[in-house]
Amino acid sequence: MIDKQSPLPIYYQIEEDIKQRIADDDYRSGDMIPSERELSETYDVSRMTVRQAVTNMVNEGVLFREKGRGTFVADQKIEQPLQGMTSFTEDMRSRGMEASSRLLQFERVAAPFDVLRKLQLHEEAEVYKIERIRYADQRPMAIETTFIPAAMFPGLDERVVQGSLYDYIEKSKQKRIGKASQMIEATIADEQQSSLLEVPAASAILHIERNSSLTDGTPFEVVKSSYRADRYKFISDIYRA
Repeated sequence: MIDKQSPLPIYYQIEEDIKQRIADDDYRSGDMIPSERELSETYDVSRMTVRQAVTNMVNEGVLFREKGRGTFVADQKIEQPLQGMTSFTEDMRSRGMEASSRLLQFERVAAPFDVLRKLQLHEEAEVYKIERIRYADQRPMAIETTFIPAAMFPGLDERVVQGSLYDYIEKSKQKRIGKASQMIEATIADEQQSSLLEVPAASAILHIERNSSLTDGTPFEVVKSSYRADRYKFISDIYRA
């Protein structure tokens, strides 16, 4: 509950209490929270104070309003640390979520120039182009396009790419994944992305490009992904030099 003697603003304490209730599953995704009148009685504060707390949480994406219906708990964003290198499947598994994919494209193609350069391939080299929708608990999270050298993984097939490529590379091919560089930028979903990710037209999305190499320094992967910004957020610990 709230402490009216605390130096912390009352609206902030209300926000923290509701967020804790969400974390404790008292309020679950899609649940309607009590009305402003009910919350003002519960916390024994003015409706204006409650409205400020609720509006702040709507702006944060913790809650959402539906006109004429009420205020509801939004799907909570998945936190992805920027430290450490994991596959999508490993990442979802660690959160107790079921990862799955829908394959949109799998073919062997001439490497685009930027991919050729990043994978350090010769001009005639071919790559596997793998385009997938990545799901967490059956809900679309990202559109992912992966390029890997065809000569490095000659046995790759559609069955393999339905699962975790990293598992295949490390367990089946006995290659050790070393490190990656990653670029993240905000952009707007086009018509196709909106449809595949099941978000409104012109929604904000996170465009992420990852260039990965094995422990011996050999580049093996370029991944270009479009993540739902309403379901994903990236966190990082930083230190003063």
